[in-house]
Amino acid sequence: MTTTQESAKKQTIGTLTNRERIIKTLLCEPTDKPPFVWWLGWAPWGDTTRRWKEESGIQDFDMARYFGISDGWQEAPMDMGAWPHFGYEEISRDEEHVVSIDWRGIKMRNRIDGHSMPEFLDYPIKSKEDWDKYKAERLKGPIIDRLARMAEFVQRMKTTDAPVQLGHFPWGVFGTVRDLIGVEQFMYTLGDDPEWIEDIMTTLTDLWLEIYQDAIKMVKVDMIHIWEDMAGKNGSLISGRMMERFMMPHYDRIHEFAKANDIPVICVDSDGKVDMIVDVVTKHGVNAFFPFEAQAGSDVEEYGIKYPKLGLIGGLDKNALTKDKAAMNKEIDKAVRLFARGGYLAGFDHLIPPNVPWVNIKYFMETLKKEMGA
Repeated sequence: MTTTQESAKKQTIGTLTNRERIIKTLLCEPTDKPPFVWWLGWAPWGDTTRRWKEESGIQDFDMARYFGISDGWQEAPMDMGAWPHFGYEEISRDEEHVVSIDWRGIKMRNRIDGHSMPEFLDYPIKSKEDWDKYKAERLKGPIIDRLARMAEFVQRMKTTDAPVQLGHFPWGVFGTVRDLIGVEQFMYTLGDDPEWIEDIMTTLTDLWLEIYQDAIKMVKVDMIHIWEDMAGKNGSLISGRMMERFMMPHYDRIHEFAKANDIPVICVDSDGKVDMIVDVVTKHGVNAFFPFEAQAGSDVEEYGIKYPKLGLIGGLDKNALTKDKAAMNKEIDKAVRLFARGGYLAGFDHLIPPNVPWVNIKYFMETLKKEMGA
């Protein structure tokens, strides 16, 4: 595109707000410039931030503020699972780790500072009887109680130029069930007692849609987010046929809700190699996806070619930040190509690890921002 054509295009589009720019990008529509927005793919682990503070000498370091990253989607605060919460219970600890039961009723081993992925040890539901009790005691009650934090959020959004999101970690049609009963039991139960799995998924989706219905009366919503994390480096934990049978009827319900209430974006989050997952969910209303984990073989550019109307988020290899400028430039060049495609929000394929030196992240972010014209 020539400079004259680019100028004419921008005049036609006009200057967009940050919120408009993000939504148009995820819908693969033309924008005035590429968005440079905050989300998981720019976030460092706690140890990473400590390292950068030490190496940079900036003790009040804030990544979004330092690199001029705009506000990303804002999660409407709502309690979408166990309510009332389970009481936190600490079982044991040593110098580095703590074993506890969290507010969801999951027993886990974690670093004391919380800056790691926890190891799940036990789950709140082990039988259908447990499920019936959980459903009666934790999934009933007035919806308004689950939205107690919304009033403050609504006031804040009046002064924040960012899109609003319903749904967030750890709530998904697959992901939540796994966290309730454990992955091994989940896999066996899909075959041994499919009606039980269907009941859990139906009950949860019923609850979420009821919460969403009340939430949209309070604030304008732009996106529904579904967290799944249902793949590893070898692909999805279940087949496409099982996704269609168990999960997609509920995705269809969410899609119908979004259409009926003018919510333009439905986004799914799953780590791992997601080829088959993307293929299935995009047939059921999903039009954005992240984070396209590079080290699992998810090539974000390939998805952009195969799914030209899919909003792409992330996909830059965070491991390049541990290498030389040539490796980092390769990822920057990838981002520039994706910006040219449109429909892309830049970011790494997950949280930035603590083996990344300050000089590297500074070079990467400043060069990327310059190249994208943000």
